[in-house]
Parts: sequence; structure tokens; C-alpha cells
Amino acid sequence: MTANRISANISQTDREAVMQAIATIKAKLPFLIDLTTEERKSLPKLGDKSRAFVSKALEVAVQNPDFLPRSFDVDEMRRDVELFEALYPILLSITQLQELLDDTFVAVGSEAYAAGLLVYNYAKASGKGTGLDVALDDMGQRFARKNRKVQQS
Repeated sequence: MTANRISANISQTDREAVMQAIATIKAKLPFLIDLTTEERKSLPKLGDKSRAFVSKALEVAVQNPDFLPRSFDVDEMRRDVELFEALYPILLSITQLQELLDDTFVAVGSEAYAAGLLVYNYAKASGKGTGLDVALDDMGQRFARKNRKVQQS
């Protein structure tokens, strides 16, 4: 059997507490939006390299508002920059948490699947005639190949 890297349980109470914490996070960030793939692709991205540029642009806009059109809202730009900076550490923390959760989910799923394969193989090897035929047939459906249509010339 492969190495068992995960051996843990999560109680229903803890699971509910985690789900409530996620709900609290969503409630504290009611302005979150859901972009389509097309919207996400079409938007200019503000990454690490552009953060200094945007900060400098805001500083220029605040100190020199006369060259900007009247319709340009410096206060809205400031709110956007401040929100971006406030969300940045939250995003980093949530991203790290998601990576840990995803890696744990993949590892524990792999362990469960490997154990299931062992059970199936042992049952196939020594379970005939012990009342396991139906269970083995059901489990074997996981490996059944779909018939390919025969192409006519």
C-alpha cells in the first residue's frame, strides 16, 4: 500500500464552523463580483509590476487635478486603489488556504482510491464464491470500457 500522508477526521461541528466562517467572509465582502471568462480576459490586469505605476498615477491625479477632465472621479480612483490594496493580503491568504485544501483533497482522494483498488483486487483474487460476486460486478463497472462504434468503409 502507498504511504498514508493523511489520517484525519473533521467533525460535523467543525465542518459547519468552517462553512459558517466562509459565509461570514462572503458577508463581510458583499461587493464581490463574478466575472465571465470573456470579461476576465478583456480587463487590463493590475499585477505586482503595475502597482507602483497606479500609486504614482493616483498621486499625480490628486496633486494635479486641473489637467483631468471634469468627469474623471479622483475619489473613485482612490477608493479602487485602496480596496485593491486592502484585498491583496486577503487574496494571498485565501489562495494559500485553497492550495493547502486542494492538495489535501487530492492526496486523501488518492489514498482512498488506492485503498479501494487494493480491496477490489484482493476481493477478485479470493472473493469468488463468498457472496461477493454482485459487489465485484458493481465495482468492476468502474473499469468497463465503452464499446466503440464500428466505422463502416
